[in-house]
Amino acid sequence: MLGNTVAVTAASAHGFFMAAASVGGALIGLLFVAVSVSHDRIVGPDASEDHAVRAAATLGAFTNALTVALFGLVPQINVGVVAEIVSVAGLLFVGGALVRVVPAWRAKRIRLVDVAFLALLLAAFVVQLIAGHGLDDHPRDSNDLETICVLVIVCFLIGISRAWELVGGPKVGLGREVVRLLKSPTRLAPGMNGGDDR
Repeated sequence: MLGNTVAVTAASAHGFFMAAASVGGALIGLLFVAVSVSHDRIVGPDASEDHAVRAAATLGAFTNALTVALFGLVPQINVGVVAEIVSVAGLLFVGGALVRVVPAWRAKRIRLVDVAFLALLLAAFVVQLIAGHGLDDHPRDSNDLETICVLVIVCFLIGISRAWELVGGPKVGLGREVVRLLKSPTRLAPGMNGGDDR
């Protein structure tokens, strides 16, 4: 975090908000392309609940970040108030998503781990609400403004990871690869099976 001795205002974060707005607009455009390419799997009549929720959550994360960034560019607007408003909207979305997902999870149509990202979004929106409230009360608080800026990046990262899953991208990770190797049949190299190779 930046030290409290540094007076950081929304105006000083203008460059960050401008870059974030550009990134957010581009990512939302790419998301619409991804949804149109995989339309049947995501929003078609046979789409599963987890794909529909992932698509909506991705759009929600991108929209949250883009909204904060765009209003951060407007002179004389307290970004804290904007962060509060969009975080409340985000919390309402997560609540609605959980209402939709829980019955599907109980019916074992989806695994809870497949929608664990909702917990990440929930945490991000709660922290944003707290930081937004703090910045609303103390507009020159560098820590609260920096927290909001970091959460803009976090929302982008959450949205990108969900979008990757939406288009069917492979899931790659150290833990996943180790499990895959442990489950694969072991093939011993010649001469390592305890006997001779003759």
